[in-house]
Amino acid sequence: MIAITVVGSINLDLIATVERLPAPGETVSGGDFSTAPGGKGANQALAARRADAQVRMIGAVGKDAFATEALSLLEGGGVDLSHVGRIHAPTGTALILVDAKGENVIAVVPGANKSVLPGDLAVAGLKKGEYLLLQQEIPLETVAASLRTAREAGAVSILNTAPFRAEAASFIGEADYVVANETEFDLYADALSLPEGDRTRRMAAFAERTGRTLIVTLGADGVLAAAPGETLAVPALKVTPVDTVGAGDTFCGYLAASLASGLPLEQALRRATAAASLACLKEGAQPSIPLAAEVDRAMKG
Repeated sequence: MIAITVVGSINLDLIATVERLPAPGETVSGGDFSTAPGGKGANQALAARRADAQVRMIGAVGKDAFATEALSLLEGGGVDLSHVGRIHAPTGTALILVDAKGENVIAVVPGANKSVLPGDLAVAGLKKGEYLLLQQEIPLETVAASLRTAREAGAVSILNTAPFRAEAASFIGEADYVVANETEFDLYADALSLPEGDRTRRMAAFAERTGRTLIVTLGADGVLAAAPGETLAVPALKVTPVDTVGAGDTFCGYLAASLASGLPLEQALRRATAAASLACLKEGAQPSIPLAAEVDRAMKG
């Protein structure tokens, strides 16, 4: 049985290291250059698979040289790719600059990801009790339709609101679990006219209004979560980051896998947060995703 279906983007990341990130209009000298499979959908699918879940990926790549490399770690990791289309469009790419402190800036060129359609999930089939994991690097009408399909099927939906897209405010409350970083949540909170106050109060207001669970990632400060009548705070592991680019996607994939395995929310958050911390210790999005055994050791240590 497929425990988790991921509908999302598949990219090839083009990564350059720089001493510092350039200001607008500025050119800086680079250091190393590398390529790595990426895309928020693919990253999260691989993270869920490395967390020991059975995972199916729904997405699209081009019929070009980038496609094989973009799918390589998913294929090698045992993710079901039977619903990944190959079309006459460039495979999606992400252009990433990483500075000496591990911070990054990213420009995403969607390419084939724009062809992931609202009916793709319905064609693949989603069963009651399964989990659906979504992000926002594919057309928003596909994200919204997938949330409806999950509800109709009796599946559990998890929506990662990255990258921020203002139009998504109309449907993010339809997901069972919403995962946002602090900047994204603050923007959505304003768009949804949540009551003024500190972030925890606004999160609680979202949870009470929608009846859903909201999770806000805070980087090195861990995560906050709000469900109706409950708030949780989970710290991150103390690490010295090398590259933070894959941390958020690792968190989402491990969260989905942990919830699908039956862990209570707080334990799932602790496991996902530990995995995200470990992902900061290596370069690249997918290459940095830790295996379940590494995460378990880190949590015990």
